[in-house]
Amino acid sequence: MKVVAVYSTKGGVGKTTAAVNLAWEASTSLRVLLWDLDPQGAATFLLQVKPKLKGGVGALVAGQHKAAGAIRSTGNSNLDVLPADASYRELELALDDAKKSEQRLAKILGQVAGDYDVVILDCPPGSSLVAENAVYSATVVVVPLVPSPLSMRSLEQVLDVVAESASKPTVLAFLSMVDRRKTQHRDAVAQLPLTQDSVVDIVVPATVQVERMGTLRAPIASYAPNSEAALAFTALWARVQKHLKAKATKHKR
Repeated sequence: MKVVAVYSTKGGVGKTTAAVNLAWEASTSLRVLLWDLDPQGAATFLLQVKPKLKGGVGALVAGQHKAAGAIRSTGNSNLDVLPADASYRELELALDDAKKSEQRLAKILGQVAGDYDVVILDCPPGSSLVAENAVYSATVVVVPLVPSPLSMRSLEQVLDVVAESASKPTVLAFLSMVDRRKTQHRDAVAQLPLTQDSVVDIVVPATVQVERMGTLRAPIASYAPNSEAALAFTALWARVQKHLKAKATKHKR
């Protein structure tokens, strides 16, 4: 089972949009679990899952409840969700109280390792123990970047978190919410993949098709499969999957 963490230290960059659409793309051929780690529960909402966790996230972290009992199905038979609810506001404290706190999420995921091929982690923004856990668990960390100086600073912060992790996952950043009418955005699309090793040449535009996710509560490919945004997420998943396979081969050797 491979783990992909969708993470940024900055909010409002299209992180949940990426997590949901990557999970959908992966589910076309693999068994996928999306774990919503953000207390806002946006991924849970978008995939139409009831945000209720028996005993709260504290019971899950403490081992009082098993992950399998909290997982919910979606309308896609290959895609399940471990939903977030209000108790996830206390996830940081629950992890801090646990032994080997930076490895706790990985231990929970180990309970369902035989049930899924890929896990997508929708991480909350910021640098935290939750982020350290997600990065430690991951083979690949996907970072959405809005073309702005603050967003680029967030990439540097993510790279710092990864550098301090024992697992050393691959970082793949992509440009998100791009408006090609803006000079700064066009320049970022042209230059960043050439100057930043972690930035791939995949662009998700700021379009109405992305905005419709909130209204339709569905991944873009389910209602606009030929749109630029849907095709961008197809390409992004292909790039992520390539790195997952490369890591597996390297580990095997």
